[in-house]
Parts: sequence; C-alpha cells; structure tokens
Amino acid sequence: MDLLNTLVDKGLRRELPTREEALAVLATSDDDLLDVVAAAGKVRRQWFGRRVKLNYLVNLKSGLCPEDCNYCSQRLGSTTGILKYTWLKPDEASQAAAAGLAGGAKRVCLVASGRGPTDRDVDRVSKTIKAIKDENEGVEVCACLGLLSDGQAERLREAGADAYNHNLNTSESTYADITTTHTYADRVDTVNKAHAAGLSACSGLIAGMGESDEDLVDVVYSLRELDPDSVPVNFLIPVEGTPLAKEWNLTPQRCLRILAMVRFVCPDVEVRIAGGREVHLRTMQPLALHLANSIFLGDYLTTEGQAGKADLEMIADAGFEVEGTDQVTLPEHRATAGGGCGSHESAGCGSHEGAGCGSHEGAGCGSHESAGCGSHDGGGVCGTADPAAPVGEPRTDLVAVRRRGAGTDLAPNA
Repeated sequence: MDLLNTLVDKGLRRELPTREEALAVLATSDDDLLDVVAAAGKVRRQWFGRRVKLNYLVNLKSGLCPEDCNYCSQRLGSTTGILKYTWLKPDEASQAAAAGLAGGAKRVCLVASGRGPTDRDVDRVSKTIKAIKDENEGVEVCACLGLLSDGQAERLREAGADAYNHNLNTSESTYADITTTHTYADRVDTVNKAHAAGLSACSGLIAGMGESDEDLVDVVYSLRELDPDSVPVNFLIPVEGTPLAKEWNLTPQRCLRILAMVRFVCPDVEVRIAGGREVHLRTMQPLALHLANSIFLGDYLTTEGQAGKADLEMIADAGFEVEGTDQVTLPEHRATAGGGCGSHESAGCGSHEGAGCGSHEGAGCGSHESAGCGSHDGGGVCGTADPAAPVGEPRTDLVAVRRRGAGTDLAPNA
C-alpha cells in the first residue's frame, strides 16, 4: 500500500505526515489492519527497538474533585462509588510505589484529584517524591496534580520530580463538550509551565468519547506542536455514574488504528498505552506493543487493571523486553538535543525516559482514571471474564472499581 510505504519512510526520517495521510490511517479497513500494524511497527522499532517501559500509578488523593470532566469517575456529582480518601502520607505513598517498582516499573506517577495543587499540596508532594527517591535509586517520578500556578512547576523540579503530565484529552473544538470548569487553554498553559521549568512534559488524549476522526487527528497534531516528551493514549471506559457511561464506541481494531496514527505522527515519541487497554484491546493487546513502547503496570486510579504478572507474561510472549532503569527511553538524538514533537518541521514527537503521568481530575498519569478491567484479586488477562459476551456488545463485565492498593488495607496489584 503506497500510503503505508510513504508513512514508514516519513517516520524513519521523523517527518510529519499530512493530515490527509493521518486520516487515511484511521479509515483503513480491517483487511488492511495487520499491514498498518506492521508498518507502524517498523517506525516503533527504529526508535525504541523491542523495549517496553513500565509505569506505575499511585493515587495520592482519590475522588472529592470539584471539576466536571464527563469521562471521570472522580468528577463532581459522580455516583460511581469509587474509593474516596484525602492525601496519602509520604511513607504510605512510598510503600504503594514499592509494589510497582518491584514488578519492573521504572517510573512512578503520583496523581491527585482536584483542579490543581495549593502551595501546601506542592509541599506534601515534594516530601513524597523525596521519600520514594530515598528508597529507590534511579527511579523516575512524575507528578500529576492538575492545573499549575506560577512557580509550582519549578518547586516540583527542585523537589526531584522528573516529569509533569497534563493531558489535552480531546480537540480544542470539542473540549467544551467534555469539560466546562476549565478550558483547553488552561491545559496547554500547564504543559507549557512544566516545559519552562525543565520538567519532562507529558500530554496525551482520550479516545472513544464520541469524537470524529478529524477530532482525533486535531488533538494529536496539537500535541506534536505542544512538544511533549511522551504521549499517553487512553481509551475511554464508560463507567456507570458518569455522563459518558453509554459511550461504548471502540473496537480492538479501532484502538490499533488510533495507536498507529499516533506513532506515524509522533514517530520517536514515547507512545504509552494508558487507561482502557484491557477493556477495549482485550486479546489484541500484544499487537498494540508493536505500536506503543510503554504501558502502565497493575491497577489504575479508580479501577482495576490486568494482573501485573499477566502484563509481564504478555510482553515476554510477544517477543518484547521490559526496559531497565539503566536504559534511556529517549532515542539518542532526543536525549542529547532535548527536542520534542513539533520543535521544527522535521522533528517528531519527543520521547523521554520521563514519560509522564496524566492529567488531574480524570486522566491521571496519562491514564484515564476510569480504565481497568474485572481481573479481581490479581486475576488473569482482561478479555477472558465472560467468553459468552456477544461480539460488539459493551463489555461492562471488564470494568471493576478498584478496592485494593492505595487507600485500602489490601495489597496492590503490580
């Protein structure tokens, strides 16, 4: 297919595809899907080999959010019945992080619900960063606390934070349909503040909220222009008790096309499969590793994820290897130049060992917080919960509210 040959050539040269080419990837047929994956996989291997970076979420403060993001189970007015608790103490957060690090994660993403941190909150998180780094040599820490005020990004950097994440989530033209208590421009401003402070900026999207192909391409091109070091791709989990509870729009094939499009537009960025991979990719998750070079290990913010052991087995069985703490995620040209996506015409999206966590009230640590699956008690691979589920029907059986890990007395999943 001429389209795919063109996109591979551009990806290997870090050239930006045209919008028409990006839209054409999303419009490919199921018959062409494996060709699309193979083509994008060539670009992924060029810049990241067969390494998979593992990230681990710690939800520092759950629920109790005044924002109205329609995708979020922590939103104002949510009736989902999630865990609700105020700030974990530094030692509690460090203990929660230890499970993920023991499972192979090299980055800990510290997330807190809310519009944005107060200066006192920044002090709390600074102490938590120190506690985690004191116990774990070489660990990367990302803060995900919402909209930043002037000077807060600098304080987090001084405290030892490596990265800051705040997702754009959707296109600027449709943003007001998703959230009304803050603006798209507010999010852009926070990512720019992280950049300016020397933090590794991470910003991504949520697919499956009823957006068009044009909206998806718009947000990915905006991300490239914004120049983050990593781009998490979330797939909406329509959680009961939220306004988007009926938006079951994704198939495994659709998710793979979206990931391929992101890889072509941002060829050398750390593309992370974040929230929703278990629910929407299901048994197709191994194919997604040919497109993305990073995933979250274990549970998400408010819902359960695939068992950590199953993640590690999936990576090995697919012929990939877990990226070590001694390896740099960012390709050499980015590690030395510090460039990122959109920094100039021939530059692709930047990838960094600082892949970040996610935005605040809903998409924490690059991972949309309502992601998860019904693998209770560290069960098996998502997608096996109900073999009799009709094809194309909403897989509500794969969604389970998190009842273990941070904020509970039960061991976390990692």
